[in-house]
Amino acid sequence: MVDVAADLSSFSFESGLTEEEKDLLHLRARAAGLAFCGCAHAAFVCHLLRSLRCAIKSRPADGDPSGDLRVGILGMGHMGKQLLLSLLDKSSIKPSHIKISTRRPESAAEFSHREVECFFDNGRLAAWADILFLCCLPSHLPRVCADLRSCLSKRCLIYSFASAVPVTRLALLLEHDFVLKPQYEFLACDSADVWLSCAHVSTASTDPLLIEASCPLTMSSGISLGLNWVCAVLYSLLNFCTSAGLKSSDALCLINSLLKVKKPHTGELNAQSFVNASHASSLQPE
Repeated sequence: MVDVAADLSSFSFESGLTEEEKDLLHLRARAAGLAFCGCAHAAFVCHLLRSLRCAIKSRPADGDPSGDLRVGILGMGHMGKQLLLSLLDKSSIKPSHIKISTRRPESAAEFSHREVECFFDNGRLAAWADILFLCCLPSHLPRVCADLRSCLSKRCLIYSFASAVPVTRLALLLEHDFVLKPQYEFLACDSADVWLSCAHVSTASTDPLLIEASCPLTMSSGISLGLNWVCAVLYSLLNFCTSAGLKSSDALCLINSLLKVKKPHTGELNAQSFVNASHASSLQPE
């Protein structure tokens, strides 16, 4: 079908804006980029945790290998819905292992046929999930954290998309120290408009250009995540192993295997990668 308005400037988004509003057009690219990168990085963390869980469960001493990663999403606004679509379409997480808690369960009715359960019970979601994504507004966090506080298990990783609320504040509100939050920064860049093609995150995730632009360590299109997030993810993997009762040496072996790190000269992780040398020495097997 031909777009008859394609060459008519009066029908463009920018035509109705004032000069002051046009100065803010760059925010469209930022918003689209944040949604895309947020979903891509969250899906990557889920992939790592699921792979690690499968590796732990496949060990002879760890019982039934059939258990899968349980993913909870709290909030079904724009970010929650985009994240859900990304996990359903681009991850190996089973739909039956994704649950949603939202004040408006009917907003997720379209996903019921895909075996995604939706309800309004934040405590129930917290008690069930291995990783819980907070996709609620910052103004809702005190009430949400009060709902979660007494139900969270120590093994549950909280992954927050709530802006302007630092990890330290979240940890206090939740009385829970297993919290991860990406901290994005914006950089002046001529190629930032690349994010404008992210109208639908799940379909945009097949674009090689966007995939490359979202890589945490090489992001070059106006949005930066940085090394701190990567380090936090590595600590999350280690915590996941600890909660499963693995010894430090076994945990490091599994994480190195997961990250395809096999030789010391390629940067193999060891105990000193996570703690100081004196404490690391006490963790080494005799």
